Amino acid sequence: MDLALITGASSGIGFQLARQLGERGYDIVGVGASARINDLGDHISGVEVVPVQADLATAEGIEQLWAVIERLERPLDVACLNAGRSLGGAFLDTDLDEELQMLALNVTGQVRLAKHVVRHMADRQAGRILITTSCSALTPTPYESIYGPTRSFMLSFAEGLREEMKEYGVGVTALLPGATATDFHQTAGMGNTKFGSNDWKNDPALVAEQGLDALFAGEDHVIGGDQATRDDAALNRTLSDPVKATKFAQASRPTT
Repeated sequence: MDLALITGASSGIGFQLARQLGERGYDIVGVGASARINDLGDHISGVEVVPVQADLATAEGIEQLWAVIERLERPLDVACLNAGRSLGGAFLDTDLDEELQMLALNVTGQVRLAKHVVRHMADRQAGRILITTSCSALTPTPYESIYGPTRSFMLSFAEGLREEMKEYGVGVTALLPGATATDFHQTAGMGNTKFGSNDWKNDPALVAEQGLDALFAGEDHVIGGDQATRDDAALNRTLSDPVKATKFAQASRPTT
């Protein structure tokens, strides 16, 4: 069987990517920061599941993960670089150490892991890479002032990398989810914002399916979510940054 790597696989979109790739017949290396990742195999049947608990915000965590891939002595066919987190609140009030930790996970860790993945796939002249960014990459993100730029970085990185890897037969696709019904915003401390409610958000299973369909179709990027999410993303491409910032703040500003 082919082998797929999914980071951030213990919950949310990453869990759904792992589950759906398992349904497509891929053996799974699923990565998460907490011990919950060790239960991943209980939810995916018929394929081999290798859980890896590692802190991908650190160089040590990346090397720990890549050592597992190398020990398997198998080609890596799909890599979903999905791990990421946010931090809500006014920049005036948020904790600098938490923001630096987020930058380490969302940007530095992604780049460190991507370096291993692209060299592995280029040597084989084959492979597919799905990079999860966010619709937040398309707009200023007040009250998530560091998160949005990390997603913009990863979108630009994915699109540049896609062009570079064409000559090696490696595909790169960016997945831009809209607001999704996971614990993402609660973990970010945004329970007292519009984003704190999951009632209106997208199904993570749908977002994962759209991402994988786009990956295997060789698409540059895909907006993850329902028609309203896709319409909103299209609108954001036409609005000025100040207008988009005001619009985003209506959902991200804490109410208390």
